[in-house]
Amino acid sequence: MTVISLPVEPFDLVIFGGTGDLALRKLLPALFHRFVDGQIPAQSRIIGVAREGLDDEGYRASLRKTLNALSGSDPAKVDQFLQQVGYRPLDARKDAGWDDFAALIGEQPDHVRVFYLSTSPELFVDLCARLGQYGLNDGKSRVVLEKPIGRSLESANRINDDVGRVFAESQTYRIDHYLGKETVQNLLALRFGNVLFEPLWNSAHIDHVQITVAETLGLGRRAGYYDHAGALRDMVQNHILQLLCMVAMEPPSSLSPDAVRNEKLKVLNALKPIDASNASQLTVRGQYRAGVAEGASVPGYLDELENHQSNTETFVALKAEIANWRWAGVPFYLRTGKRLPDRVSEIVVAFKPVPHSIFDASAGPVVQNRLVLRLQPDEGVKLWLSIKHPGPGGLRLRHVPLDMSFAEAFGVQQPDAYERLLLDVVRGNPTLFMRRDEVEAAWRWADPILAAWAASNESPRPYAAGSWGPSAAVALIERDGRTWHEDND
Repeated sequence: MTVISLPVEPFDLVIFGGTGDLALRKLLPALFHRFVDGQIPAQSRIIGVAREGLDDEGYRASLRKTLNALSGSDPAKVDQFLQQVGYRPLDARKDAGWDDFAALIGEQPDHVRVFYLSTSPELFVDLCARLGQYGLNDGKSRVVLEKPIGRSLESANRINDDVGRVFAESQTYRIDHYLGKETVQNLLALRFGNVLFEPLWNSAHIDHVQITVAETLGLGRRAGYYDHAGALRDMVQNHILQLLCMVAMEPPSSLSPDAVRNEKLKVLNALKPIDASNASQLTVRGQYRAGVAEGASVPGYLDELENHQSNTETFVALKAEIANWRWAGVPFYLRTGKRLPDRVSEIVVAFKPVPHSIFDASAGPVVQNRLVLRLQPDEGVKLWLSIKHPGPGGLRLRHVPLDMSFAEAFGVQQPDAYERLLLDVVRGNPTLFMRRDEVEAAWRWADPILAAWAASNESPRPYAAGSWGPSAAVALIERDGRTWHEDND
């Protein structure tokens, strides 16, 4: 199957934090893949910015190693790509070098300008103020803000206010890379492009929904950031709530950016509050201890952190509900954590059981139908059905999936989410980015949970690395007569 990759207009893309983990591991490889597919015009420039005292050649040399290590990478293509890459050493809080940087960007006044802030949120305001000071926020300029936007509603509003003094809302792209994943895009197609699902997509037919984002890794290079944030700020308030919105939103009038984002906002505003009155019943937080992950013994969180006093959660499970007509009474079970047994992100829509079984007990149970959307790894969709086991000897039921892997069905490697999102910024398409009011609504729901945990003075529940979190997370769903989905169910 031929995939058509349309080029975009010439652009300058500046990555602040250009020597950081996100830039080297995700952003620059994503741009390289788009270059290989012919989507990046030769006149475009990609400029890394950081405090390290590198020059163009020094930066390219470090990138060459990274890009050559990519699967299937062609060294000749890498060299061609690197000719469009440059570097400038800058400090957001110091004057040195900014005049030269502004002159460099000004050399191509007709280009789309994308300023990607791959830095800590504390630098967003300083960087935007500098860009405004040098007039780099006019014309076709856009700014991309990495999550999390703040640590609370108050801090998020402060950042958004200060950024908004330099860049208009229409120029501001708050990125959540989960919205760029192929399966999330396909959720829209499944719901609104097939008459089979949308009539059933409500509390009359759906029993519950599960969203799991599990990581096998520990802290890695993110120790400082992670201990300051924790799992709820790092994953739930943004990634998982955005996935919940895509599952639960009403059909938009079109796929125009505001039509989609208006419907997501309604979901966030309809979430039932979780606060000090019910957090102990509806939430579980944990912190991993030493254990076995990916076949090897690994240290606990406190050992990795070298801080034996941290109460930061590395695991969260929640029972959320949406107070509207479509979803009243349908629980949404959310969980995420580090050092879990598998690296998996998936959405499970569990339909209600048949009202009456006509089969004898010898046939086996009639298991609920489940629609499983796998975001990673092996992006795809499974619809679990009950069918008759082939052969004579009586009727026996089997629970089996109709399984579609995107890679197998379409014969192409799915692009990384950042590949789609970066070019959406260049095109000026904000559909898959968070609007300011979405960020505010998500924090309004998350802040009372954080406050309830802080007021309780309870430490996160311990769980062994390589397990599925504290036993209380299992109890959270099983006391409702349900279980967490496993792929071999």
